Amino acid sequence: MLGQHKRSFTKRLVYFLLAAISACTLPAGEVSAGEVMTLRAAVTEALAKNHEIAAFTNSLAASKEDIGIARSNIMPKLSLEERFLRTNNPTYVFMSKLNQGRFTMQDFAIDSLNDPAPESDFQTSLSVFQPLLAMQASIGIDMSETAYAAKEEEYFRKQEAVALQVATTYLMAQMAEDYIHVAQKGLEDVSEHLRIARVSYKNGLGLYADTLRASTAVTEAEQKLVSAEKNLKVAQRSLGLLLGLEQSIRTTTDDLELTLHDLDHYTISARARRDIQSMQHHFTNAQNNLRLNEAAYFPTLGVGSSYQLNDAGVPFGSDGESWQVFALFKWELFDGSKRRHEKQKAHYQIAETREHLARLMDAATFQVFESFLGVEEAWKNSELAKSALATAEEGQRLVRIRYENSLSPLVDLLDAQMSLEQARTNVLVREKEQQLATLKLCFESGIILPELGVAAVTPENNESK
Repeated sequence: MLGQHKRSFTKRLVYFLLAAISACTLPAGEVSAGEVMTLRAAVTEALAKNHEIAAFTNSLAASKEDIGIARSNIMPKLSLEERFLRTNNPTYVFMSKLNQGRFTMQDFAIDSLNDPAPESDFQTSLSVFQPLLAMQASIGIDMSETAYAAKEEEYFRKQEAVALQVATTYLMAQMAEDYIHVAQKGLEDVSEHLRIARVSYKNGLGLYADTLRASTAVTEAEQKLVSAEKNLKVAQRSLGLLLGLEQSIRTTTDDLELTLHDLDHYTISARARRDIQSMQHHFTNAQNNLRLNEAAYFPTLGVGSSYQLNDAGVPFGSDGESWQVFALFKWELFDGSKRRHEKQKAHYQIAETREHLARLMDAATFQVFESFLGVEEAWKNSELAKSALATAEEGQRLVRIRYENSLSPLVDLLDAQMSLEQARTNVLVREKEQQLATLKLCFESGIILPELGVAAVTPENNESK
């Protein structure tokens, strides 16, 4: 055993030196491998660097560009166009020469009119058009702005979801580290049992089979410790991934402290949840879609002008020049009942979205209610687990005394030890379940970030990074 402890100490020393060297060689500003982070710092880091949030930031930025695209429909359009034409078509030849200012009396000859020689024409035109009355375009701007507002609420809800995921993983890493202590305590206990069994056998008061059973129990305890250490490394690495880092993150020993309010506090908060606000924007856009379809019954009006150059041999040449100013009035009087069906479809979509909004609000209320009961259940189970641990510790102590006095077989002591280890693990699990239940309650009511003391990151701040 002493040799094993020395090897374990040497291994830990080597790991420590390697970690120290790695920390010294990392560039400034980077998170070193195994850096310790508080829960608040981990959530803050995730909101800035998590890949899901980064992807959603770009999606939100793309949605914002739709506003500019919609606004462009009411802005003036300016275009420059160059065309080339070569033809012997009588009409086009006549028109090309006229536009180029090269038309002569000889071109009125019947032979020239009926069978002209091929002509070339380079036509340059600069045109501008400005819509004056375009109701659908104006409503389209409102809809794109509302759609962006809905997407922004989803973006903040995504941050809350990532915060919950990070906090959950953080607590799991804490539990994995705490379980190592549980496993170490169990190994110490069974090692003591082995010592007692060997002493009893040496003094002729015990069986050799007891030493074998106790030795097997020690081996099993060592295996549990190895698995616990592996699980801790995986949990720490998983936490680093959520933070958008390639390193493992170690947790602090501080407990998560969240104030538990009454049920009404969470129910009222849930009404302003980000996903509900997003659905409310979708409902507004369903109503805007009806306005959009009604606007199709109105005419459109616009004005424009064009300046034109024509040349027989040079692009952008100016043998002839002309201009025109025009106004456009368009009123579609009949479209095969398309607008009527689109309007009716919009009414159905409004009713559909209204039901989705009502369902989401009802679901939020239920989720808060269920989560609140889950917190109460977790708290009671945690208290019961602590009581069971005290009973298991006393039971193991009594059985060990009886075994030392040859009043109980080793199997009773090993059973009592197994119950004690289960009770220790159960206390650890129940404590984390209580914290996780409180976190879920805060998430379902939409207040997880304020409760954690973390500010949401605005899209502009994330875009700048």
